Amino acid sequence: MTSANPSTTATDVPPVEQQTRAISVQEEGTPAQPKPAGAALSLRLATGLIGVLLASLLAILNEQVTALALADVQGVFSIGRDDGTWLTTLFEAANVATMVFAPWFGITFTLKRFTIGAVLTTMLLGALCPFAPSLQALYLLRVLQGVAGGCLPPMLIIVALRYLPPKIKLYGLAGYALTATFGPAVGTPLAALWTEYVSWQMVFWQIVPLGIASCAAVRWGLPDDPYKLERLSAFNWTGLLTGFPAVAMLVTGLLQGDRLDWLNSEFIRVMFGGGALLLVVFFFNEWFHPLPFFKLRLLARRNFAHGLMTLAGAVILLVGVAAIPGQYLARVHAYRPLQTAPLSLLLALPLLITLPLTAAVLNLRRVDSRWVMTVGLLLMIATCALGSLMTSEWIRVNFYWLQALQIMAQPMVILSILMGVTTGLPPTEGPFASAMFNSLKTFSAAVATALIEGLGTGRERFHSNMLVDQLGNHAVVTGRGVDTAHTLAQLAHRVHEQALVLTSADLYRVMACVAIALLFLVPILPVRIYPPWSTTPPSSH
Repeated sequence: MTSANPSTTATDVPPVEQQTRAISVQEEGTPAQPKPAGAALSLRLATGLIGVLLASLLAILNEQVTALALADVQGVFSIGRDDGTWLTTLFEAANVATMVFAPWFGITFTLKRFTIGAVLTTMLLGALCPFAPSLQALYLLRVLQGVAGGCLPPMLIIVALRYLPPKIKLYGLAGYALTATFGPAVGTPLAALWTEYVSWQMVFWQIVPLGIASCAAVRWGLPDDPYKLERLSAFNWTGLLTGFPAVAMLVTGLLQGDRLDWLNSEFIRVMFGGGALLLVVFFFNEWFHPLPFFKLRLLARRNFAHGLMTLAGAVILLVGVAAIPGQYLARVHAYRPLQTAPLSLLLALPLLITLPLTAAVLNLRRVDSRWVMTVGLLLMIATCALGSLMTSEWIRVNFYWLQALQIMAQPMVILSILMGVTTGLPPTEGPFASAMFNSLKTFSAAVATALIEGLGTGRERFHSNMLVDQLGNHAVVTGRGVDTAHTLAQLAHRVHEQALVLTSADLYRVMACVAIALLFLVPILPVRIYPPWSTTPPSSH
């Protein structure tokens, strides 16, 4: 019962209820609330949204280009291969772990100020990286940059849900999909441009002009919301102290697993075991905490749960399919990023057209997003099936037709997932959805990397052993001398090359199995939804 005595309402409210009311303070209307549904999008607000899009793209490019140019960075700093892998691992672990908590801080310190602060921090740390006096200092800079960069992609979904009118909301989500598809694809050409024609420092400095443009657009375009510092009094310390190390440990285990021989390494066992235990504690805390970082009750919505499940598989699928051609060309034909760049550009540039076109199709009320996703998955399966037929004769041009299928498939899958997750979701739940969506997306990318590396190593060893056994059984080489040694060297090279080709074909088959599994979920879990502008409420429960 609620007491009618006003003298007790301010002092006798239990702490949990006070924290719950803090949530209400967060979600209540403020002078800078978004425009009512159906209102036109002003030029100023559109500029702010573009600024947040640039900030998110900046974070993706910073991640992708530095990873692709890692060999050049290692050469400049005289870093060995093993030490060099930690540059990527530490950055990714901090990046993924931060995305869990960034939306909470974005709401507390306002989207505008938090985004600008994260962009400026990312730029400053990137500018300092080439001047790192030691490897340890470079590690520290990359960890801090991973934290700052991880704050940016989650802001894009929040502002899209909060400010975009229903009629164009799907086009805003297409902008987010741009960072997940176009951003990674354009990373290879940029890495080639900086390392081959400009300077290795540009690998770190490339984000500066984009960051300046982003800050200017966000500063002018987004509304000046008031701070919500009262939320700090109910800060979820248990969630932070368990969730951040849990995600960081799991990502570290995934990215270092292949190098350290997975569970045969005590370090990897500690990373997986400790990370899994802390993650269970984190989820338990989030379920009961009145001001959580993850709102796990959103999983009761069928389309939201399906969206997250499909997202994990789709990211593994997209990352895997994108990685196989580059790895094959680099290891079999010794391609550098410069030679691989046309393959990436063939995918990246048409996405600027197919993404908004797919959004326009999904914005039609008579179009069922489940069918669009089905077509996209079928195209992914076709890509993998054709890729599994590869031979050692394949060069860059042979992958063009596979990339052509990806141009259509990727927008269909990603936008259908985004539509299912966000349709019917009120802006007040946007931060929770963004935290769960972005952290799962980046974590799944780490899983994809581990899967490609782990399966690739295992299958390469298997095929090498099988080929050597077959050659031994046929006794194809006999005798001694220089000619025999030369023949053996050539034979070993051919065995290694063929093992790599068979491994790449196997990886395509594994990715096809992932796509088939996602395809089976489509008629089972999601329900029919309509575009955000539709007057018929979506069936999302």
